[in-house]
Amino acid sequence: MEKTMSQLIQRISKNRVKPFFITGLLLFVLSQQALAQSDSIVLDEVVFQGTKSQPIGNIEIQASDAQFTPSLTGSFTDILKTLPYVSVNTELSSQYMVRGGNYDENLVYVNGIEVYRPQLIRSGQQEGLSFLNPDMAAAVSFSAGGWEAKYGDKMSSVLDVIYRTPKKFELGAELSLMGGNITAGHATKDGKLSALVGARYLNRNLILNTLDNDTEFNPQSYDIQANIEYQLNPKWKLNFIGNFSNVLFEQVPNTRSTNFGTSENPINLTVFYDGKEEDRFQTKFGAVSLHHKASSKLNLSLDVFSYHSVEEEYFDISGAYLIKKINPESGGATETLDIGGQIDHARNDLDMLVAGIQHRGKYRFNANNNLEWGFSGQKEDIRDMLNEWQLIDSAGYNNTPYNPSPYYGPGQVNPDDLELNYHFSAKNKLESNRFNVYAQYNKKWENNGNRFLLNFGVRGTYWDYNEEFNISPRAQFAIKPDWTTDQLFRLSAGMYVQSPFYKELRTPDGELNKEIKAQKSIHIIAGHDYEFEMLNAPFKLSTEVYYKKMDDLIPYYLDNVRIKYYGENISEGRAYGIDAKLHGEFVKNADSWLSLSYARVEENINDRGYLPRPTDPRFKASLFFQDYMPSFPTFKVNTTLVYASGLPNGAPVLTDPYAFQTTLPDYKRVDIGLVKVIKDRENASNIAMFDSFKEFSIGLDIFNVFNIKNTVSNQWIRDVNSNTIYGVPNRLTGRFFNAKLMMKF
Repeated sequence: MEKTMSQLIQRISKNRVKPFFITGLLLFVLSQQALAQSDSIVLDEVVFQGTKSQPIGNIEIQASDAQFTPSLTGSFTDILKTLPYVSVNTELSSQYMVRGGNYDENLVYVNGIEVYRPQLIRSGQQEGLSFLNPDMAAAVSFSAGGWEAKYGDKMSSVLDVIYRTPKKFELGAELSLMGGNITAGHATKDGKLSALVGARYLNRNLILNTLDNDTEFNPQSYDIQANIEYQLNPKWKLNFIGNFSNVLFEQVPNTRSTNFGTSENPINLTVFYDGKEEDRFQTKFGAVSLHHKASSKLNLSLDVFSYHSVEEEYFDISGAYLIKKINPESGGATETLDIGGQIDHARNDLDMLVAGIQHRGKYRFNANNNLEWGFSGQKEDIRDMLNEWQLIDSAGYNNTPYNPSPYYGPGQVNPDDLELNYHFSAKNKLESNRFNVYAQYNKKWENNGNRFLLNFGVRGTYWDYNEEFNISPRAQFAIKPDWTTDQLFRLSAGMYVQSPFYKELRTPDGELNKEIKAQKSIHIIAGHDYEFEMLNAPFKLSTEVYYKKMDDLIPYYLDNVRIKYYGENISEGRAYGIDAKLHGEFVKNADSWLSLSYARVEENINDRGYLPRPTDPRFKASLFFQDYMPSFPTFKVNTTLVYASGLPNGAPVLTDPYAFQTTLPDYKRVDIGLVKVIKDRENASNIAMFDSFKEFSIGLDIFNVFNIKNTVSNQWIRDVNSNTIYGVPNRLTGRFFNAKLMMKF
């Protein structure tokens, strides 16, 4: 068998065969060899250093790193953005983009249950706390592509979080200028009943005041979560996880003055506002899981879950604007380009209910072989009332939607019917059912000192709204050669089908497209891990190259964090790149890493040629660094640094994206967290007032250390005199200091 395999590899290497076919053929041969060996001998458990129970290609994130990292969202995003394949263009959002995918292409699981995010949010300012609570997390793993069949149906990434089960009483709290959180846990003496509860409050009014606008903000967000477990007997266990979250966002804009353009031709926009915006996003989530350990080899579980989201987006904001040229030397105005007005109105309501049931099972043949399977069904009931319009006025004339030709000069009126710049209106009710099924086989074995790991599986999905059934084969393979150096080679390939949820099938005018199909992506990923010692400390260099072929894509407009889809499968795309991450202890007992990546994602809309997608990431460099003073080990420093090429600036809604091919400025940001440990397990305190604490720390977070005003998107302003659309930058937060107290009892 070994000779046959060697000959096959040599033969393939001399011929040009499709990579996906090569991957499947190699995995088939290796699986046959593995099965032949398992019939003849029984091996001790094969352990891959650093990957033990982690799926191939997944990375593990330490929950403690997220807890001490400076964060404006209280989520794992601040850790994720330092990874090479993750792009974040706003510090105000807990959403993220992976290898050129958008915010809607990421899977998030808590205790094996998929969770969702609000649908109507259009800016990072509106977002509050993310669903995930880092203080409650026990294990966190992340995959940027090529994941196993047991994970669901999105095209970019998987974030899998398991919440902690406390063994004894615990109580921790954090207070800061932006809010606070408290986490409490307890377990009975016999260990049968345990509960972990977390509550958080966030108000980012102070940080939002560093924006360019003169705006009165009142953003409030709070949530409460619980993870409760009861051991019925040695074979049966019951688990409940619940979440209630409420986000209130109010803003009253007053004025805005923004300089943009070039150094040779600077332009100023001044806007005087009237009106306000009031938004509310309320979500409830609950899941009950029954786990049964049928035998030492067989584990079964049944999950019943429900997710309910009620979202309101109400605003009436009018703005009188003045666009003028600026003298680059004196800073004074030299010419008025346009005077006009704009009214934005919205009364958008969304009520979304998702409820379902799923079964998961796992059978261990032995320590190195197991089979996993599962199936689920869920019902979706979505009620949407959309009413949104924009009016543009100049010199008393109501202007029609943007059209570069024909041109009507000042004082000349388009003879066609006058109308709003845009108007979206709809009353939609969508009831549908989804069904999923998967099966996958995992095997580890050893041959001549070389260690192998194989996973292959298949996933099937069906949605009765468009009556589409899709099959997704997936496979991962890893080999750890018997070399003197510690190296691991990985290969993943598979089909990833993203069935439309709600936003994807709604056209810009609000209608639902019943003929919509699932977006499809083929992932091919090759990775290499090299573990070594440097500076008398362990280090690991991980490198991945990837290619994704995408079909039946639904193009979209991106504005801040709002995604507005075309509602039609009229595009195809491709994504490719290389990622590298150096991870290790630059300082003893403190994990740090440096990440570099280069990536492209392009699409071809209606066969007009390839152009960058709105989330095309290009180059990125990031650093996550932890340090402490050897002479004062209780004084710790945590630094995150991100430099990323600017994303495409997108296009105004309902305009031609091929006519807007410029990019936003590069994203540059440094955040530093300083912590002074007063008391912990390793450091005692001689001050009596701290005797009741197990741990007590004082911290200072410095956000945006160099006060760089990054740009998240453009506000599109019409100059009717020249019929030009200006992209006026919406800039992000400035430098901000946040003091906090962290304690555990």
